[in-house]
Order: sequence, then C-alpha cells, then structure tokens
Amino acid sequence: MNIRAEQQLRPFHIAVHDDVLRDLRERLTKAKWPYTPATSDWRYGTDRSFLGQTVDYWLKTYDWRACEAKWNRYPQYIVNIDGYDIHFIYVRGSGSNPLPLILTHGWPGSFVEFESVIEPLAHPEQFGGSPDDAFDVVVPSIPGYGWSSPPQQPITTRDVAPLWNKLMVDVLGYPSYVAQGGDWGSLIASWLGVDFPQTAKAIHINIMGLRPFTGEGSAPFSDDEKVWLAKARDRLRRESGYQAIQGTKPQTLAFGLSDSPLGLAAWIMEKFHGWSDSPDNVLPFTPDQLITNVMIYWVTNSIHTSTWLYTAARLKGGMGLAAGEHVTVPTGFLSCPHDLFPPPPDDWVRRTYHLVHRTNLTAGGHFIAYERGEELVKDMRKFFANYR
Repeated sequence: MNIRAEQQLRPFHIAVHDDVLRDLRERLTKAKWPYTPATSDWRYGTDRSFLGQTVDYWLKTYDWRACEAKWNRYPQYIVNIDGYDIHFIYVRGSGSNPLPLILTHGWPGSFVEFESVIEPLAHPEQFGGSPDDAFDVVVPSIPGYGWSSPPQQPITTRDVAPLWNKLMVDVLGYPSYVAQGGDWGSLIASWLGVDFPQTAKAIHINIMGLRPFTGEGSAPFSDDEKVWLAKARDRLRRESGYQAIQGTKPQTLAFGLSDSPLGLAAWIMEKFHGWSDSPDNVLPFTPDQLITNVMIYWVTNSIHTSTWLYTAARLKGGMGLAAGEHVTVPTGFLSCPHDLFPPPPDDWVRRTYHLVHRTNLTAGGHFIAYERGEELVKDMRKFFANYR
C-alpha cells in the first residue's frame, strides 16, 4: 500500500448505538402480523410460521454484539472516492505474493455474505492449502448499502466499477487485480472487465447478470439458447415482481420497509428462500446468517438506497452491452442450479464474456458465498491460479 493511500484511509469499527437496538426490540415485540392462508407456506410469499420462528430467535437468542465483535476482528476502513464514503474490509493474504482480489455482493445481500470465504482466501494454509494460493481480500459495500454512503440519485453498476478500480489502484496501490461477484456484484465485476481491462486481469462470476448485445448484426440464437431463453423468461415472470416496484416506485416501498423490521425481514428473507437450494422448504442458512444480513440494512437504514440500482437500471440502462462491446478479460463462471434464473448455455455466456473456465454445481443457488462457501473458494483458486 502506498503512503498516500494510508493517509486517506479511516479505520472503522462497527458500533451500533444501544438506542437503535432497543428500538428494534420494541418494534419486533409490538409487530402487527398479517392474516395469511392456513396452507400458504411460501406459495404467496414469506411463510408466516418461518418468519415467526425467526423473530422468536431474533428476540431471544440472536446476539448483535457478538456479531459486531466477529466482524470487528477484520481490518475495516472508510475511504472517500469521488465523493462517496466507501466502507470495505481489507485482509492481507499470507505468503510472499498474494493476489489482489475484490469481492462484491448484491441485493438483498451485503458484505456479510463473504463471511466463510475471507479467511480461506487470505490464509489458505490455515485450511489445508498452500500460502502460494493466498489473496489480498478486499470486500467493499456498494454505495447506498451498509456503511457506504448513498448516492445523491440512483446510479448504475457501470457507475460503481470506476469507484472499485480507483479503490484497488489509486487507494490500495495495486497495479492490477482480479474481481469476483454475484448478483449486482457480477455486473460490477463485468463492467470492470469491459472498461478497465488494463487493471482488472480476470473476473469470476456466479451469475450472468450482464446481457449481451442481440441487435442488428448479432449472431442468431442457437437451439440451446432458444430453449434457455424460454425457461429464463418463465422463471423471471414468476420471480421479478420485486424488480418492478424497486425499479419504478422504490420510495413508496421504502416507507414501510424502513419503519418495520418485520416487513424488512419478510421482504429480504423471501429471496433467500426463493433463490436458494431449499429442499422441503428448509433454507440452507442459519438463523444468524439470515438475521445478520437483515440487521445490516436495519441499523444503517439503507434498504431504500440499496434499491436504487434497480431504479437506475430502468432509467439509465447499464444492464446490457452495446454493439461492439464485450468483456474481453478472461472470465470464470460458477453456475448454480437454483439461482434467480436457470444456468445459461455456453453459447449465451460467450456472447458477453471471454469465457475460459466454467464449473457447473449440482446444488446451490444465488447466495453461493453464504450457502456453499467452500465450493466458491475452490473454484476461485482454480481459476485465478492462471493469473498470478
């Protein structure tokens, strides 16, 4: 790290005021529950009995202070980049030459999704690996999420990419780096690959969020692509209602979600159920994982600004490539069967990416770092080994 960067960085510790936690407990205790059909389960949204059990655990067992202490073991900083205060975790890796890596979350996730992967990536020798595979791990919060300051108006994932490039190159002093992301993080990593190929050497994604150009002059769809597109459209038809409201009238939604922790938990946890590998409706996450992620939104009052990426996508684009654009850097893809939409064929992926590595998991979903961190770490090590 260069000296100038060290002067910019402000050490940060999570320390939520007691009044915030007392207010939360009171709201949860006095929550007004809706009437629900007796046999609805998850069919019409968040399951009443599941949420009831989760809130009971939240009130009686969950320990936010223990969570704070756990995360405060990691070096955390705030740095101002182009007017944004960016919160990030920064763990230096073992060995003589760790590879710089930036990990980016999405919605409705947060930096806590990477809980189980930070240490194995930074210190593989502590988990049966070699220090030669170590990374310098940087985990920022997207503007408008957590303790990163919100934008003055909705911004796109393409707007975030230059902030990340400045964080890695200008602030932390790396001449080059690699990037990984899921959900919005996959788009931010992808735009790094489009706009900053001289510094972002390679990217790894676990969902294909960035759309290829399919207009005049593009190749006709293959049979595999046609089948997949039909499946993807059907899946999104049933799963994308949240995108419509967050993309058009997010402020209306925000009044309820900012005022009710019960409503906020229901809104977020329904996605953790619907986009994960949940056989027999058993979620692959612990109550602590689910609640901690909701807590990040609650204690920072960031649910409204977190949705602005959807608003910007409708107003400004940033979800697809223009004619002649391509992700030119080498790309690795970890495909998960229970994601927001089904795994795309290689023909579709190559329309957008310079695909050189693909792994198809037989289990797992959208929040793969939270759900199956070991498999994500394994795949990242294998792919990024070629770019050290």
